[in-house]
Amino acid sequence: MEQPVSNLWLAEDIFQLGGVRFGDYTLGRTTVNSPIYIDPRVLVSNPHSLRAAAQLIAQETSSGQAMRHPKIHPFTLVAGVPFGGLHLATAFSLATNVPMIYARSESGQHRIEGRYEPGETVLIIDDLITSGGSILQTAAILEEAGLVVRDAIVLVDRDQGGQARLKRHGYNLYPILRLEVMLNLYMSKQLIDEDQYRRSLEYIRTHRTPEALEETSP
Repeated sequence: MEQPVSNLWLAEDIFQLGGVRFGDYTLGRTTVNSPIYIDPRVLVSNPHSLRAAAQLIAQETSSGQAMRHPKIHPFTLVAGVPFGGLHLATAFSLATNVPMIYARSESGQHRIEGRYEPGETVLIIDDLITSGGSILQTAAILEEAGLVVRDAIVLVDRDQGGQARLKRHGYNLYPILRLEVMLNLYMSKQLIDEDQYRRSLEYIRTHRTPEALEETSP
């Protein structure tokens, strides 16, 4: 039986594997001149870490469903978001025996790989969210095929409005880690310096959407 793992353990593990870098990064339209780059895909190179991440997702989904007011709806399938969520969804499926599918677009055509029945509920899994565009695209393809999507779970939320955007579209996001929490941990353990910490926090706080600010306010 695997020992329980924590989200802070995962945050430090991603750092130790080289998945946190500092500099000047522009990744598409949603992350421009960011002083920090988070790459949870480094987990694929360490079987123990990937297995632990899948276990953490299983822990969080189980506890989220066990609450008096459940945060995660029951589901019979998981869908990994290409490409960052595929390895996580695969690891989760192997650890829990929950069947996996995934949606992809090719030459303007949508296709779902794997077996499913219309009406089944799918939990979407991804590694990181910024604006939420990839999750929304995946949800749209799944729903087009008659599947039901209510929840998504991600390893890292960059705290820049993705959760609020999904909520506006009727989806619940369950983040295991938030970038600000990760930065606080790294600073407390002296893994990063004051300048890296301050610049990264400033970027997060100045690039939040108004909806995101409402989500994070007390």
